Amino acid sequence: MPNRPVPALVLHHGDREVLEKTVRSASVPAGTANRVRIVLLAADGLPNAAISATVGVTVNTVRAWRARYETYGVVGLVDRARPGRPRSVDRAAVVAATLAGPPKSHGTTHWTTRALGRRLGVSNAEVAAVWAEYGVQPWRRGTFRFSTDPQLEAKAVDVVGLYLDPPADAVVLCVVDESQIQVLDRIQPLLPTHPGQIGRGTLDYVCHSTTCLFAALDTATGQVLGAPKPRRSTREFLAFCKQVARACPDQDLHLVMDNYATNKHEDVQAWLAANPRIHVHFTPTHASWLNMVEVFFGLMQRRALDRGVFRPVADLNTALRRFVNHHDKDAHSFVWTKTTAQVLPETKPSTTSPMRH
Repeated sequence: MPNRPVPALVLHHGDREVLEKTVRSASVPAGTANRVRIVLLAADGLPNAAISATVGVTVNTVRAWRARYETYGVVGLVDRARPGRPRSVDRAAVVAATLAGPPKSHGTTHWTTRALGRRLGVSNAEVAAVWAEYGVQPWRRGTFRFSTDPQLEAKAVDVVGLYLDPPADAVVLCVVDESQIQVLDRIQPLLPTHPGQIGRGTLDYVCHSTTCLFAALDTATGQVLGAPKPRRSTREFLAFCKQVARACPDQDLHLVMDNYATNKHEDVQAWLAANPRIHVHFTPTHASWLNMVEVFFGLMQRRALDRGVFRPVADLNTALRRFVNHHDKDAHSFVWTKTTAQVLPETKPSTTSPMRH
């Protein structure tokens, strides 16, 4: 037998105005708004199948809410409070499970909100809320390296003291070399930036060769003396030191250096002994971040190298010299602000666990 047409739903007196106001409200839950929309469409005479397609629910759902309205009126369309106490999340259990990590059988190294929610029988939103409340971020990982230098404290005090209270009428230079700078040639042209589209480039490249940049940063002015060299060796390093000495012929020089073997070679030591106006200050092992010239190299990497395309080594060396020259035009002093007491805890491991049991 063909389905009989369903008559239009008859609204209770005064309900249409209430229903139309409800469906237009931005503060009404989506579920309630859909039920009101079903009732209004049914009152307009639309068949159940058409209402189902319009609202995006099943025909049985349309029948159920028509019947609910006929029995209870507008009140029947609103969610009723469920009996019993509201469910509460055991925050301590969520944090403990997060820190313990998944079991080996899980095959992962850390929990996601959905995986942990399924494990504990709560929603992923509740897990996310607990993580935000306690500052737990299992998806993030930082790296660190502590210095094993037996003269760690003495070297840190020496370098930081030099930054904070440099000798009068002396020049403080942070000297280092960036070795193995690759001469990268992309196998496809880089795609430029457009409105609404970031610049893009392929990860595939050809490395033609490498070069090395020796640099000395003047902490007072921020200017850099740079010299590209084919390799990092005692010969190249000593030649650069002599270039630095010629650039400052009449002043005492205090050079902050790292602990490469080339910096301590006997030829370098003999040259330093013959030039008593030049004083060397070594950063602790695995603490090259105490050398302020590393800030310059970070800028150079982001602004000149990451998107660069180079073929012969000469192209890269030209780009390095060009960046140094442009940097010096707008250079400003590099100011060190942390005291030794603030620096030392970052260079050696903590003696206690950050978690209290």
